[in-house]
Amino acid sequence: MTDDRVVVVGGGAWGTALACVAARARWRAMLLCRDPGVADALNASRCNPRYLPDITLPDRIEAATDPGVLNAANIVILAIPAQSLRSALPALASHFAPGATLINTAKGIELGTGFTLSRVIGEICPDHAQAVLSGPSFATDVARGLPTAVTLAAGTEAGALELCRALSSDRFRAYASADMAGVETGGALKNVYAIAAGVVIGLGFGESAKAALITRAFVELRRLGEAMGGRPETYLGLSGFGDLMLSCASPQSRNFSYGMALGRGEDLAGRPLAEGAATVQIADRIANEHLISAPILHATRRVITGEIAPSDAVDTLLSRPIKEEVQGRRV
Repeated sequence: MTDDRVVVVGGGAWGTALACVAARARWRAMLLCRDPGVADALNASRCNPRYLPDITLPDRIEAATDPGVLNAANIVILAIPAQSLRSALPALASHFAPGATLINTAKGIELGTGFTLSRVIGEICPDHAQAVLSGPSFATDVARGLPTAVTLAAGTEAGALELCRALSSDRFRAYASADMAGVETGGALKNVYAIAAGVVIGLGFGESAKAALITRAFVELRRLGEAMGGRPETYLGLSGFGDLMLSCASPQSRNFSYGMALGRGEDLAGRPLAEGAATVQIADRIANEHLISAPILHATRRVITGEIAPSDAVDTLLSRPIKEEVQGRRV
């Protein structure tokens, strides 16, 4: 990696936070924005007034709107929403430098196809190496430089380690993995269960109920993730259990906040993007196709689509037959 520039595609809160990660790792970070107003404000005032207005960004960050800046980067970090990735990539692909590694950071499963995002990227950019970064991390914490640890997976352990060394700093630690499928599916599915946890709190059922739900949700997450190609041990790490715990812990999580609003019966119009609301649709279909028992996932989809009231969904889950908690390999 000879070029000293990392380009982050996406001028939202997460893209801006990742530009901070690159800058603190001593790269020249270029934030490629869709909105000229965001780019101009960042260059003029060292902040992202729309998404992170109270955080001063490192000096090594610049912003641009011209995709031509991609030509000079050997590392490109994609911070594009999961369901927009397929439509956004073609306009960018011709600008990627030969040999550039594309690191995806969106957490989702493509709604129309059921594809993981690495498969989507592979179809559009087949000549580029890929990696995926995921783990327990709020954009505001990362942008402020608060200590954070994530998982970074690539096609090989050596490739993942090289990228981890390139992006880690004294406030951001990346752990290497060669299990891209596990890291991707853990990040995507935890969003669904964060919505479910938010519903529990929105209904006023308390922390004990939430803890029970998270525990059983993790069982479902592992079942479905393994069916989609992930390794069992990956889900015990930062991109699985760690990310699930954080996303179910605070209204800072868009998915948890979305679930709380559902549980309270609030109007959902105009709320920030909650990737889990789209992921649950395709994840439930995949679970059914693989004959995987995922009652929390199924109930969450029915709540989101309006088929069942949140309180009725909880009653349905609690009325399931009593059984042993651990049953051989499956629990």
